[in-house]
Amino acid sequence: MQNTAETGPDAPIDMTPLLDDPYAAYAALRDAGPVHRITGADGHPAWLVTRYDDVRRALADPRLSLDKRHATPNGYRGFALPPALDANLLNMDPPDHTRVRRLVVKAFTTGRVEALRAPARRIADELLDAMAERGRAELIADYAGPLSIAVICDLLGIPHRDRPDFLAWSDALITPDPSRPELMKEAIGAMLKFYTGLIAAKRAEPGDDLLSDLIAVRDEAAPGEEDDRLTEDELTSLAFLILFAGYESTAHLIGNAVLALLDHPDQLGELQRNPAELPTAVEEFLRFDNPYPVAIRRFPMEDMEIGGVRIPAGESVLLSIASANRDPARFPEPDALDRGRDLSGHLGMGHGIHHCLGAALARLEVVTALEALLGRFPELRLAVPRGDLRHRRALRARGLISLPVAW
Repeated sequence: MQNTAETGPDAPIDMTPLLDDPYAAYAALRDAGPVHRITGADGHPAWLVTRYDDVRRALADPRLSLDKRHATPNGYRGFALPPALDANLLNMDPPDHTRVRRLVVKAFTTGRVEALRAPARRIADELLDAMAERGRAELIADYAGPLSIAVICDLLGIPHRDRPDFLAWSDALITPDPSRPELMKEAIGAMLKFYTGLIAAKRAEPGDDLLSDLIAVRDEAAPGEEDDRLTEDELTSLAFLILFAGYESTAHLIGNAVLALLDHPDQLGELQRNPAELPTAVEEFLRFDNPYPVAIRRFPMEDMEIGGVRIPAGESVLLSIASANRDPARFPEPDALDRGRDLSGHLGMGHGIHHCLGAALARLEVVTALEALLGRFPELRLAVPRGDLRHRRALRARGLISLPVAW
């Protein structure tokens, strides 16, 4: 691949290699130059940043806005979400981002997350019990997905009866059918109705859950702090973001981690013998094969340079977490799975003020999922040839379509 940073927006690079073989493609791009012109998922040009130092600096650069109001007119087209689902932390800059995140952290406590450890293990064991009799399973659909959705729904206090509907709506948004665009529109409408009704029910009858706490943060501002609370749209959108992002990212991180271990049977055996090393292993999985290869798009609020390349104000900037985490200038032999390497500074959970709010919960879930799975099935193996596995073809999502396993 050639560096197209100097050839202008009319000559974006071919996206096919980034979708079919991303890590090899990113290596070629890093060698060719630090910043490249691409065509984004919305069909509009974007700037892709590939090298570790540039990505890390940009993640914390206040000149790069997440607020779509700073985008060039007609230069960005993302999900057409209603305000009640779009007013979340992924679209905010300070001071709104600072205000909302501070309020959410009050409800998203370490104690609440830690209290989910035992229930998560119970759910994992129940799922494994159901799988054990068959001798084989599709690990995403039978284990990683159900575990992830159960834990995040327990956190928010979403009743069991509503969970299958949520899975269907999420799939419609995550992997839309281009031949039936109405399905995504229907899913968005159904999700908005669902969250509005759920919040009303929690208001009427609060529970010991995160959503009830967020509603209290919204409704019970202290005197003089009325302007420092969540709006109703922010409350609804936060519930949507926590559930949607928490389910998808964790499910695919579990799948990616299991595949990495099946590709490295020596390390699989070591972790089966020493499960106490799983927390460190999860940090390497986050670096090695992250479910979010590209950070949420950003828009320069002024003309600026990244890696020596001038980027005009308002144009879309994509920061490649996947490429940065495989940059040999920061991580020697980056394509090797190495739990013993220096993992400080990896960008698997982001960096700066937009560092993943649910990082602690995601780590807890993945450690719990792997500990239960590896302990139950010491002879875990792929049930299909390695070449038959397929990932979703998406720039911003890295997850297996399926992972058939046997034991």
